[in-house]
Amino acid sequence: MKLEGKTVLITGSTAGIGEAMARRCHAEGANIVLHGLEQVEGHAILEELGERAALQISDLAEPGAPETLVQKAMDTFGGIDAIVNNAATIPRATIHETDAELFDRTMAINARAPLLIVKSAIDTLANNQGVVVNIGSINAYCGEANLLAYSMSKGALLTMTRSLGDHLHSTKGICFYQLNLGWVLSQNENKRKIAEGLPKDWHENIPKEFAPRGTIQRPEEIARMALPFIAGDFRPVSGSSIELEQFPVIGRNPVKE
Repeated sequence: MKLEGKTVLITGSTAGIGEAMARRCHAEGANIVLHGLEQVEGHAILEELGERAALQISDLAEPGAPETLVQKAMDTFGGIDAIVNNAATIPRATIHETDAELFDRTMAINARAPLLIVKSAIDTLANNQGVVVNIGSINAYCGEANLLAYSMSKGALLTMTRSLGDHLHSTKGICFYQLNLGWVLSQNENKRKIAEGLPKDWHENIPKEFAPRGTIQRPEEIARMALPFIAGDFRPVSGSSIELEQFPVIGRNPVKE
């Protein structure tokens, strides 16, 4: 097992992509620190995983929440080998709909919290020659009209990945990676699309210009691709990002039939 004896903290892991990663890492032998907002779902996952798992329910935008989460991992398992900054808020809002409150909360969860989590965990990550995997988005490069604040936050996260991937790798031996996701069929994404008026089987009829294989990626696939990064298989590479999308993000020329 790739992660036997290691402790992995995954934010936003009581649902969706984070849950899939938590399950995959636990199956590979890791101690898992689950985190999220969903009390019922979180406790259900915790009970299902059984041993080698802990749960922290908290809003990462609240003062002290990132530091408390790291302390939970330390108190439960004595150290941290890998952090996956996955939790994110994804408000649908154009520039005309984005006010200071929405912007500040988006940045607090998507960019500030990962920074404060890493800051609190530097010593244990250094002791364990650990890794940080930041879950970003292809929107970090150019954004999207109705995802302005979200896209800006993922751009900030990418800059943090590159900056700390240089500085903390050189001085502490901690490696950083960012996985920039494309369109993923998470539970929340499915709910959003249905709420927007699409049929329940909308994800089975994706135009190939958006998903060349005809379907979008699923959380379990993201978890599989993330595993070698979490395990540190790419060491000593640090500060790098990879686009987990079905097509080239830069220089794409979609086939027109």
